[in-house]
Amino acid sequence: MRKPIMGMAAMILIMPAFAAEQASQQEHTENGESVVADKVNVTGILPDRLEAVPGSFDVVDEKELKSRQPFSVREALNQTPGINIVGEDAFVLAPNIGIRGLNPRRTSRTLLMEDGVPLFLAPYGDPSAHYSTPLDRVSRIEVVKGSGQTLYGPQTVGGMINFVTKPVPKEFQASVMAVIGNNNFSGGHVNIGTGGDWGGVMLDAVNRKGDGIRDNHDFEINELTLKGQLNLDERNTLIAKMGWYEENSSISETGLGTVEYAEDKYQAPTGRQDSFNHTRKSLQLQHIFQITDAAKLSTQFYYAQSDRASFRQINEPGSLGGRSEMDRCPGVVATETNSAACGGRWRPREYEYWGIEPRLDISHNLFGIASDAVIGFRYHKEDIQRDQYRDGNPLAQSLGWAKANGSHREDIAINVEAKSYYAQNTFYLGDWSLTPGLRIEDLRISTNVKRAEGAVQNNPESELTNHQSKVLPGLGVAWNGIANTTLFAGVHKGFAPPRPDRDIEASAANTAVVSKTKPEESTNWELGLRSNYFKGIAFETTLFHTDFDEIVVSNGFGRFVNGGKSQHSGIEFAGRVDFGTIYDTSHNFYISGTYTNLFTAKFKKDSAAEGIHSGDRLAYAPKHVASLNFGYEHPVGFNARIGVDYVSAQSEDVIFRAGRADYDPLSGMSGQIPSYTLVNASVSYRPIGSKATFFVSGHNLGDKEYLASRVDGMAAGRQRQVFGGVRYDF
Repeated sequence: MRKPIMGMAAMILIMPAFAAEQASQQEHTENGESVVADKVNVTGILPDRLEAVPGSFDVVDEKELKSRQPFSVREALNQTPGINIVGEDAFVLAPNIGIRGLNPRRTSRTLLMEDGVPLFLAPYGDPSAHYSTPLDRVSRIEVVKGSGQTLYGPQTVGGMINFVTKPVPKEFQASVMAVIGNNNFSGGHVNIGTGGDWGGVMLDAVNRKGDGIRDNHDFEINELTLKGQLNLDERNTLIAKMGWYEENSSISETGLGTVEYAEDKYQAPTGRQDSFNHTRKSLQLQHIFQITDAAKLSTQFYYAQSDRASFRQINEPGSLGGRSEMDRCPGVVATETNSAACGGRWRPREYEYWGIEPRLDISHNLFGIASDAVIGFRYHKEDIQRDQYRDGNPLAQSLGWAKANGSHREDIAINVEAKSYYAQNTFYLGDWSLTPGLRIEDLRISTNVKRAEGAVQNNPESELTNHQSKVLPGLGVAWNGIANTTLFAGVHKGFAPPRPDRDIEASAANTAVVSKTKPEESTNWELGLRSNYFKGIAFETTLFHTDFDEIVVSNGFGRFVNGGKSQHSGIEFAGRVDFGTIYDTSHNFYISGTYTNLFTAKFKKDSAAEGIHSGDRLAYAPKHVASLNFGYEHPVGFNARIGVDYVSAQSEDVIFRAGRADYDPLSGMSGQIPSYTLVNASVSYRPIGSKATFFVSGHNLGDKEYLASRVDGMAAGRQRQVFGGVRYDF
């Protein structure tokens, strides 16, 4: 599966330019949004001229991240309208982020990126998020939900989240941070870098560990990242970033049956044996060629390789009268004692992908109209190897033993070749800006089933090539006829690739069937207003509507199927009032809040095969999501905040609802997820003239017990989490 990349890397270094960064930039910013260089800088996926963006977006900047001190990406984004995050594990190691009613399971319908590069295990072949950028390395988080998605892919049905990492410094700088909290939580971050006119280099080291939500669900992550920049001359810059990440946890993606949950919602009967191990290596190379002040030619090369192996001992939760059954020891109730005497299933998987993307950003006056244009192309390759081993022998708790002696149940190779073409032009017409765009996705997915359900496959039907080609236009318009105010509207075609990792069925020995799940296609509409016209008051509101032709839904047992037509409609609101600005005082009391009303999230067509009825509410699509915060800021370096977050009731997966084929009230997978409200707060203080910052942050301060998910059985939400720490800047 491994492929040499050094030849490709060398080729990249002699090619012009970088990509995945937004149009012509000529001025350096000081707030961490740009990479240092006098003539060249790198930002995220949002352009400099935010007033011309013809769609909704949100930015969580570095100042906000430092003042709020979020525990995880969940807390960092819970004040962003339109977002629903399901917290199955304490530190959100496997993010479940849904936007505008789309199922949040493993963030598969949201394009998750770091510096413009996808973060999934495999962006096309297995768009599952088992990693997100540690917030210690983040300069800002960008969330884009409108027609601006035309330039990026492959997931464009919901929205994009881009973690913009901190820039390489122009001079020596370093910082050390240590944190500690309840639930045995601790962590540290070290950053050291130096630079000058020649460029710079920076090293980040991150460690986090602690107990999980449930018993025996402890975790530890470690990451090293090296980032460098070399300014060859005034017009040519090289940027490189290398990363290594490791996760070791006891989280096995299994929930509880109803009887188990009632007895002790925080138990994990097989947690002492279960495990999830994940390593990720990444490389990003960029060459920026500033042709003129108005034109930038760029090329980017990226590479990521992930190995993940999970071991679990429970297959169907609650299968023994509301208690879970040991997967490889039939009829045996899952308990800590029984788990030590039984084997289970290992699911080792390997992922490797790389891509190259040349792109031209140019400001021009074609047709006598001032314009910014973007033209680009991306070539992307993926190789995926999926294996599974099952055995009841307790020795199978070792992956090495299972590979040598266990039942080899699954051996599947998936290869993806994708070509993406895109173009976009923003016309500036007085107070108006008009942005048409076009993206073409052409992908070929080859699936080779060598073994399924324990049997060697040799029939022609076990091999399949699925070729898809989609044209995805978009159009947005923005009006700035009122000071500091933008009225915007947009529409774009959305696309999410088919899921080959779930398209395997084995009906009998040697007859594996590889089905063709259709890709998801949507039409996304927006109409909105954002403004800070009034002194000290900023707000944005957006009305959105999305029609799906072939939404993909879970059948509840690790497979995804087409659920037909669906509709999502709602309104988002975000606002902030700074009384210090209104009354010209350094004592700033503020109120900030967000609210999403997803008044429609339903299937529009019956599907007897999947048990879907027209009008059914989509799974994990809460009607109301709200956040309200009260805070105080003072120039002496003191910040304090208290807030509440509310999520209304959510529906489970369709297949498990009453009257459906797999309805079982004792499984833990059937039944509504009730609403919940959580209280959180944070305080930070950096004395004037000091290099030290002290902070304390708390989440779910009321220690509310609540149900977070039913995807793999009942899973409780995180209990009270309080942590504090100190950061020292050299």
